[in-house]
Amino acid sequence: MTETTPASTAAEPLTEWTDPAVLTAAESAALLADAPWKRMVTVGDSVAEGVREPVPGYRDLSWTDRVEEALGAVTDGFTALNLGRRDLVAARVAAEQLGPALEFGPDLAFVVAGGNDMLRPHFDEDEVRRELAAMVRAFRSAGADVATIGLLDITAAGLGPARFREVLSARTRRLNELAAEVAAEHGACHVDNPPGHPVAADPGIYSADRLHLNARGHAFAAANTVRALAAHLASA
Repeated sequence: MTETTPASTAAEPLTEWTDPAVLTAAESAALLADAPWKRMVTVGDSVAEGVREPVPGYRDLSWTDRVEEALGAVTDGFTALNLGRRDLVAARVAAEQLGPALEFGPDLAFVVAGGNDMLRPHFDEDEVRRELAAMVRAFRSAGADVATIGLLDITAAGLGPARFREVLSARTRRLNELAAEVAAEHGACHVDNPPGHPVAADPGIYSADRLHLNARGHAFAAANTVRALAAHLASA
């Protein structure tokens, strides 16, 4: 009689408490325990706004919600304002959000713009650089620390129209380079979301629109952001 091996059971679905690419609320707070920031503002497009879909096992929070949660846990009197709104190109982000953001008096500002510019038929890199630089410079002149955000390359997960993937990937890389360059020029932090990370190539981090992150993707992005902020503080 031949002994058979029991059929393997399906792997348990990930949750934010078992996902190795995600930080728990306590881990995020510990990394930012020495953060000096009390007033955080976010300007930008749908990435800043936090557009997403819920995912079982993950709290329905955007990446900014999670950063706010971590900073609020370690800083008395912490407050935040998110002005992000979908569909805006960089010039409109600057024109419509920079003034109210500065009036808020932030000591930490996230600048997330250019994603809609790169989706246009013509990607005007120079204009995006000017708008990013103007916003980062304005916040830095007002005494705020600033972080720019690198976008995930959706083509790494096999998303986006097949005939446009090469162009879209190249534009995503270029936009991220611009944001990193502007951050470096003004002593700001840049949050890199590397396309080589295994999670970046997982279509399971995206919403049904195959463009925006879902709640799991936001948890991953938040972890990258918290780690980048912690490294920025350590290097100051």
